[in-house]
Formats: sequence, structure tokens, C-alpha cells
Amino acid sequence: MTPQIQASDFPALWAQYINENNLKGVVDLYNDSFVLLPTFSPHIVITVEKLNDYFVRLASRDGLVVELHTKNVRCQQTGEQTYVVTGVYSFKFEIDETLLTFPSRFTFVLDLAQDKPILHHHSSQVPRNLS
Repeated sequence: MTPQIQASDFPALWAQYINENNLKGVVDLYNDSFVLLPTFSPHIVITVEKLNDYFVRLASRDGLVVELHTKNVRCQQTGEQTYVVTGVYSFKFEIDETLLTFPSRFTFVLDLAQDKPILHHHSSQVPRNLS
């Protein structure tokens, strides 16, 4: 069950669960009919089994940390208890003993009337500038 939280604070809760390696907490945020477009997979995730698999693989990365760029978080109320929350976070983890950073954009579609509020989550790495 999700603690009472403001929509604009939701990305920080999600990142906290990742940083604490609380995979059950993360997975429990996703509604039964969720859609996840993950950062580090080309596949759309729509089952709890695949959601668990994705976060287990992500959590296996040495030194995994998610840093939320709080000044970039935007929150739009779309209904009585529904919101679209967007922003930027960075994933950091080691590959071959080198700490790498992956700045990424996110969109959460939330229904805060639900115990499992994430209806849709899209996360993608920030593209490199073409100039």
C-alpha cells in the first residue's frame, strides 16, 4: 500500500525505493493494469512477472543509485486524483568497475485514489545533443 503522498513527491518515493533496493516496494507501486516503457530495455512491460524481472536485473547493477533532479519535476493534474508527473533523473551504476551516469527522462501517470497508483511509466535516456 502506498503512503499518502502528493503527486509531485511521487518520483522521490519511487527513487527512494530503488535506492533502498526495496524491489517489493517499487513493484507494489504499479497498478494491476500498468504499462512500463523502461529505460534499459526495448520491451514494453505489462505483466507483474516481467516487471519483477526488470527491477531484479536493474537492482543487480553494482552501486545502483537514482538521483532525482527535483527542479525539473512537473506535475499536471488531469482529474480529481489523476496526475501526469514528468521530469529528469539519473541512474548511476558501475560497469566494469567504472561508475557511469545515465541521465533519463520520466513520465508517470498516477491515480492517487488507487493503492497501486502507477498506471503508466515511461523512462528513456536523454538523447545526446545533435549540435
